[in-house]
Amino acid sequence: MPTSPSSSAQSARKAVADRLREIRQDAGLSAKAVADRTGWYKSKVSRLENAVTPPSDDDVRAWCRACEADGMAADLIAASRSAENMYVDWRRLQKTGLRRLQESYVPLFDRTKTFRVYCSNVVPGLCQTDSYARALLGSIAAFRAAPDDVSDAVAARVARARVLREGPHRFAFLLEEAVLRHRVGSTATMTAQLEHLVSIMSLPSVSIGVVPFTAPRRMWMLETFSIYDEEQAQVETLTAQINVTAPTEVRQYLDAFGEFKKLAVFGAKARTLIEAASRTLE
Repeated sequence: MPTSPSSSAQSARKAVADRLREIRQDAGLSAKAVADRTGWYKSKVSRLENAVTPPSDDDVRAWCRACEADGMAADLIAASRSAENMYVDWRRLQKTGLRRLQESYVPLFDRTKTFRVYCSNVVPGLCQTDSYARALLGSIAAFRAAPDDVSDAVAARVARARVLREGPHRFAFLLEEAVLRHRVGSTATMTAQLEHLVSIMSLPSVSIGVVPFTAPRRMWMLETFSIYDEEQAQVETLTAQINVTAPTEVRQYLDAFGEFKKLAVFGAKARTLIEAASRTLE
């Protein structure tokens, strides 16, 4: 039976609590000893260890300091933060429509210096034309029975693509060749979209690679994911957006992106694959 978003989040919270207990036990300390060293009531230690109360960043630092395990604090803080937002149901994100969701990414995009995006199913949002975005978001709204604000959502998605041309940003997009072949919208929509991909390849801030069908698979296909600097990864599944902030997990996505990059072709070879896909539309 599929795990619900709420139970997934609770499992993540319990994992943090279990890790706090393990750190205490590895240090050879009792719950009372941790309470004494931190100046807390023993009941607080119990609530943290049993996932009754989520720890604050300061709680984690104090716990690790009491257990002489300061080096573990960063990963635990990241895991605790992500537990609350790690698995967010699309229905929750889109309950007021798609426009607000599109606009919610703007602060993240503005502060991110380096974008790494791997797409196995659709053209990356920042690279979409108006008509492609309209076809895609229209189908998403219909499937999820979200409020119909597709026109406003498309405008917001296209507007946020200004980061491709403004500010100190760098973009590395990796697309599976199948992305070029999947028909989203009409023939005219796909033709324009593929032409747009070729045009933005010339932007100095943008690198677009394509993983050919014929590439020897040293890395299997994954869900679409984006990495913002080296601080956060977002993964898109059918039911939810998964946010990853634990440094060791973000590193795995960076490593995966590196493996996909080894499989991809760039420049003239990538344009050849895009143009070949465009010819199949004729």
